[in-house]
Amino acid sequence: MKFHYTKEEKSWMLYDWASSAYSIIITTAVFPIFYKAAATEAGVSAANSTAYLGYTIAIFTFILAMIGPILGTIADYEGMKKRFFTAFFFLGVGATAALALIPADEWLWLLVCYTLAALGSTGANVFYDAFITDVTTEEKMNRVSARGFGLGYIGSTIPFIISIAIIVLAQSGTIPVSPVNASRIAFLITALWWGLFAIPMFRHVHQRHFLKREPGLVGQSFRRLGKTIRNIRQYKALFLFLVAYFFYIDGVGTIISMSTAYGTDLGIGTVSLLIVLFATQVVAAPFAILYGRLAEKFGAKRMLYVGISVYIIVCTYAYFLETVTDFWILAMLVATSQGGIQALSRSYFGKLVPKQNSNEFFGFYNIFGKFASIMGPLLVGVTAQLTGDSSKGVFSLIVLFVIGLIILSRVPEPDAEMEPETVV
Repeated sequence: MKFHYTKEEKSWMLYDWASSAYSIIITTAVFPIFYKAAATEAGVSAANSTAYLGYTIAIFTFILAMIGPILGTIADYEGMKKRFFTAFFFLGVGATAALALIPADEWLWLLVCYTLAALGSTGANVFYDAFITDVTTEEKMNRVSARGFGLGYIGSTIPFIISIAIIVLAQSGTIPVSPVNASRIAFLITALWWGLFAIPMFRHVHQRHFLKREPGLVGQSFRRLGKTIRNIRQYKALFLFLVAYFFYIDGVGTIISMSTAYGTDLGIGTVSLLIVLFATQVVAAPFAILYGRLAEKFGAKRMLYVGISVYIIVCTYAYFLETVTDFWILAMLVATSQGGIQALSRSYFGKLVPKQNSNEFFGFYNIFGKFASIMGPLLVGVTAQLTGDSSKGVFSLIVLFVIGLIILSRVPEPDAEMEPETVV
């Protein structure tokens, strides 16, 4: 069946293209290497610097988990979703640009600014994800979500290639720029790319499902949130999915956010790491789209099973990682499923939620994901410090995927979630 995408759907998907530059350059590639170099220069051990990065991720995810649900509940009122999205967007873009201004030896301040940038990025994504119910239909949701992730991987390779080229040329002395300043230029490129390609999102995507504003909006939002917390177990499929998501997305997010630090601990060089990460983006793009298409044939839940199973293999293989070749194999395994599992989780949940309360429920979707993201990095950080071996920390994540897989198997299909049903 041939799909025609509307202007709203295209504009929504293009934000993935815009924001994924942050994901690869700041979250995964350039910033972690820049930070690790700064920490090493300051005399911080490899295991400790990795642990501190894990603790930082845990801190900003905890902050967002605390404020996400109530902001999501307020955002369900007419006109509020775009306002919150805009506020977090500008925080993220501004803090990303500010990373270029911090002295290279101030590793602690780098983590502080990274925290603000991450709050902006993940906070904007809370409302961006919730907009999926406004821009498309349930029939197209899997494909639109997956195509967004695919565009994100494709789009992120362009600023990533430019950044890698500048860094490599700086390291070789081909251009009159120091390696430190080359990384700073990469941070500025990220902020510019993110801001520029987000413009269609601001122009064409609007909140179509909402609640009418009422007096005492904040107070009403707290009451609605309390009622939802009391009643959420009545939505059997939604509740079970959130619990399953809590576990498996923890492992996914931890592996993505700490992969570069982990590779550095293994002794893999900067250029090799950047090339591997670039290849991962290229491979991930078609696989994310493929997941969306296969979900139409086999069902989203079955494809989630496939993605979780791949990550179980990833955790097992990581334990035995020794060479650059091993890291390549691991990265390609991750590339086959990281976009698909995130895209289908988003669309699967989007089919479960009441449309007029999408922000409120996506607030819970993100709080479950963010609280989970506290546990994973802490687990890796503590294990790395106790054992002095990052591999054991990554391997410990396997239990999260196994638990998530088991709980997901009990989730009814979205079509069955028409009315609240008490969990038995």
